[in-house]
Formats: sequence, C-alpha cells, structure tokens
Amino acid sequence: MTALLLVVIYLSFVSLGLPDGLLGSAWPTMHASLGAAVSAAGTVSLVICLGTIVSSLLTDRLVKRLGAGGLTACSVGLTAVALFGFSASTSFWQLVLWAVPYGLGAGAVDAALNAYVATHFAPRHMNWLHSCWGIGAAVGPMVMSWQMATPAGWQGGYRIVGFIQVALVAAIFASLPLWHERRDTRADAHGHSGGEGRASKLELTRRPGVVQAMLGFLCYCSIESTCGLWSSTFLVMGHGVSTEAAALLVSLFYGGITVGRLISGVLTLRLDGRQLLRAGEATMALGILVLLLGRSTVVLGAGLTLLGLGCAPIYPQMIQLTPSRFGSQSAQSLMGLQMACAYVGSMAAPPVMGAIIEHVSPLLMPVAEAALLVLMAALIGSCDRRVEASRPSRAA
Repeated sequence: MTALLLVVIYLSFVSLGLPDGLLGSAWPTMHASLGAAVSAAGTVSLVICLGTIVSSLLTDRLVKRLGAGGLTACSVGLTAVALFGFSASTSFWQLVLWAVPYGLGAGAVDAALNAYVATHFAPRHMNWLHSCWGIGAAVGPMVMSWQMATPAGWQGGYRIVGFIQVALVAAIFASLPLWHERRDTRADAHGHSGGEGRASKLELTRRPGVVQAMLGFLCYCSIESTCGLWSSTFLVMGHGVSTEAAALLVSLFYGGITVGRLISGVLTLRLDGRQLLRAGEATMALGILVLLLGRSTVVLGAGLTLLGLGCAPIYPQMIQLTPSRFGSQSAQSLMGLQMACAYVGSMAAPPVMGAIIEHVSPLLMPVAEAALLVLMAALIGSCDRRVEASRPSRAA
C-alpha cells in the first residue's frame, strides 16, 4: 500500500510540473493573440507566485483540517479549473484573473507534499519527487508545441493539461484512505509533534548561515523561473527560432532537470550534498556559457539542457541539507522560510527579466542568469562557512 501511495504522490508532483512550462512556451504566440506586451508574462508569473506564497503560508492549517491527501486533491482540482480558465481567456486581464487560483493550488501542493514526504518517507524519495516535477515540466512544453502546430493553438495545450489534472484529482480522491492510514499510524507511533518550531521565525533567521541559505533559495528559483518563462522568447526574438521549435527546446531545460535529479539520486551514494551542489553550479555555468556563445538551434538546445542538468541537484540538496546544517528540530520551520524565499525569487525575477527583454534585448537573459548564479554560489559558500564556524562554539 505504501508503494501505491508513493505512485500517487509522484504523479501529484508530475501534475505540479506540467503547467509550469506552458506559459513561457506559448507566450510568443499568446501575447499577440491577447494584445498584451511581451513583458506582460512577468505580471502573470508575479500573480501566480503571490498565490503560491499565500497558500504555502496557510498549508499547516489546511493540512490539519483536510489532511495532506485531501489538500492535495483540492489543490490539484483548483489548478485544473485555472488551466481551463486560461484556455478560455480572450484578453490579458482574464489571464491574470485565472492566475490567482492557479497560484493558490500550486503552492499548497508543493508545500504539503514536500512536508509529507520529508516526514513519512526515506530521504532518497525527495530526489525522486523532484524528478517527477521535472517530468511534468518537460512534458508540458511538448504538449504545448504539439497543440500550437494544430488549429487548437495554445488554448488546446492548456485544455489537455487541464484534463490530465482532472484525471489526477480522481486518482488522489480514490487514494485518500491510504493517506489517512499513514497519518493515523504516525500519530499512534509518535503521539506528538516532536517539539519542532519552538523558536520564532525571527530567532531562526539569526542563526549563522540561515539568511544566506534563504537568499540562496531566492537566487536559485530566480534562475529557474526566468529560464522557464523567458527561454522561448529568448530563442524566438533573440535568435529567430520558430515558436514551435522554441517550445520544444524549452522542454530540454526541464528534461535536463528531470534526468539530472535521477542521476543525483544515484550520485548521493558517492557524493555528499555539498559536492553535488558544487557539481550543479559548475554545470549551470557551462550551460549559461553555451547560451551566451551559441548561435545554432542545436547549440542553444544543448545550452538549455546543460543548464537544466546543473539546476537539477540544487533545490533538493538545499532542502536535504537543512537538518544537518541547522538541526532537525528546526528543519520544518526553516524549510517553510526557505520555500517562502524561493517563491519570492520566482515572483520577482520574471517581471524584471521581462522588462529587460522588452526594453533592452532578449539576448541579455543568459547574462542575468550568470549574475544570479555567481551570487547564489557565493551565498551557499558563505552559509556553509558560517555554519562550520559556529559549531565549535555550540559544542563548547
């Protein structure tokens, strides 16, 4: 029964990733049909991220009321409704309106499933979970590319993903007894919450390395979100790639994340989390360099693939390192703070990048990514140094 529940959880994370690449893949066509500016995609992304922040902050209360499975089912259902709303939109303001339920649904799924898997399953499942997100994020642009080549257009891409979400909602509802069973079993075994979260959030931010870790999350999600949203526009407007081909190439970025996380799960047997982070940063740098220098479609696709491979271990390993860096009792509270910073990065960076693309040049996207990568690497290194320096005094 545990294996069946894991399948449902993995599929839930596939569903979380499926819509993430749709907007960026379709935007070169969407903005013209909706009469919106090129940079307006950043506004949609901002509204979505605001929704994710709100719902993630409310997740603890909602899980207590609905259970992790019930909340996941309701959230995926809300996302499905939003996707159908996207497909029916005929003006930009409607797109912004439907971005609200989409963000609320996505944020609740993300926070609830990360916490549930971290609590109930072995650490290796965190890598597989985020690999499933990458599968969804890679398939989404493929679906959009296929539909944009047909009379259904970008609206058809959103409809198909919406129907997939509806099917998943049915599967999650059918699996609810399994979720309750694991939740009740855990309560019987432990009988209490373990005393986590006694320190206030302000007190937690004063611990050595915590602020650097939070800002590292912000930088990483800024890189991932801007690449996911604007790569298609970078290819179409900056290099003259067709919209259909660009949507397909964006799937290589998410495909790289997916494959990279599968590989990372294997590499954890030989490398520790910090070594995986360094390997990821180096691969990201190589991918950005290829995007800066590349001109042909094949080379640009290789750059996006390398960038995705480099991104793969960053987010899961930063989550996985939280208990060893700051202590297991504070891990859950710190994960919430780090995810909030991650959403802030996903919210703030795309509109800024959109303004740069519209008013300066789409070719500056890799330059911005490079700057964020340098800052992220510096913050992660500073976090580790501060944590290590604080340990002798704590032991004393």
